[in-house]
Amino acid sequence: MSRFSRLLALLAMAVLAGCGKPEFSDAEKKTIASLALSALPPLKTDTTNRFADVPAAAALGSTLFFDVGMSGDGKVSCSTCHKIDRQFQDDLPQAVGVGRTNRRTMPLAGVAHDPWFFWDGRRDSLWAQALTPLENPLEQAGNRAAYAHYIKARFGERYERIFGPLPDLSTVLANASPLGSDAEKAAWNAMSAAQAEAVNRVFANIGKAIAAFERSIAPPQTRFDRFAAALATGIQPQGDDAFSPEEILGLKLFIGKASCVTCHTGPRFTDSSFHNTGVPPVANLPPDRGRIDAVRQVEADPFNCFGAFRDGDASACGELRFMVKAGPELVRAYKTPSLRGAATRPPYMHAGQFSSLDEVVAHYSKAPASVEGVSEVHPLQLSDRERAALVAFLKTLAQ
Repeated sequence: MSRFSRLLALLAMAVLAGCGKPEFSDAEKKTIASLALSALPPLKTDTTNRFADVPAAAALGSTLFFDVGMSGDGKVSCSTCHKIDRQFQDDLPQAVGVGRTNRRTMPLAGVAHDPWFFWDGRRDSLWAQALTPLENPLEQAGNRAAYAHYIKARFGERYERIFGPLPDLSTVLANASPLGSDAEKAAWNAMSAAQAEAVNRVFANIGKAIAAFERSIAPPQTRFDRFAAALATGIQPQGDDAFSPEEILGLKLFIGKASCVTCHTGPRFTDSSFHNTGVPPVANLPPDRGRIDAVRQVEADPFNCFGAFRDGDASACGELRFMVKAGPELVRAYKTPSLRGAATRPPYMHAGQFSSLDEVVAHYSKAPASVEGVSEVHPLQLSDRERAALVAFLKTLAQ
């Protein structure tokens, strides 16, 4: 028997005492229960989007999500990067639409529970987030006047049944936007205030429809959830749902010594907040400072919670009103990603810096200094066995 096998055997004896049941303290059991999918609360009503839970809006949003007509070149849709058979992401280190971006595509399961969107939180609602790629020249590369015309020509009746009458767009140029090319900006500036407001209203409703669809994308149950349910009821997990000694050690490390649960907390394994963890930049990509630069962008967004296109009143805008706007902790800080399904969607981090979970765990074990700002993590000094156990546990979140 190898030394590693003997260690696992000893571990099995240590953690599988008393009728073969895994040994966890009451505090550990409470933490494990808090991570189970059964603890995920129902989605809150999005009062900024009164169409968020309207089935017809979700159906239209689904159509738009997969429609390559929703792009400047007629070749790219939301689903180009958010692939339905790949956890609504694309397996690439940086997303590729009309061009290559400088960030990794994030999966969408459970995304509607987030208070901030994108890796840096530069949008404050799911519907405002859905609008951003539509005009990004590297993603869908369209413009909002063109989208308004496209909706009227292709989906006019469906749109009006949900949102009410479309505006008169007969005098609105085919291509106009406050973003984009000089010609598009000039066309936008030549529009009247009423025309601009009408186009913006249609554009906002596009985002609200897509968000209604994305709210339906939920994370699936995994081996971990079944194990946690059995643990909570005192029933010994059976068959494939039973954890190996290595997986049990990984779970104990995750919620204990390794402190992963500090940020990867709750049923989605994320605190939905922003942290500098010393992840290195990628050569040849534009400078990326994370959350510190996103604050200005979310404040300037005309579709943010304080804007004219929000449904409901400003009582829903607490996140935006009280957000931290400055401080060294925002420099190179990125959103904590959900770990559900992570084992099957390499590469990792905001620009695909690490190709495997082994590399991710090794990074946190060593905790190198950040190239800018201050990393929040400290060296864990995990052994090879402990690092392997953590990876083994993470795989139970994708099975």
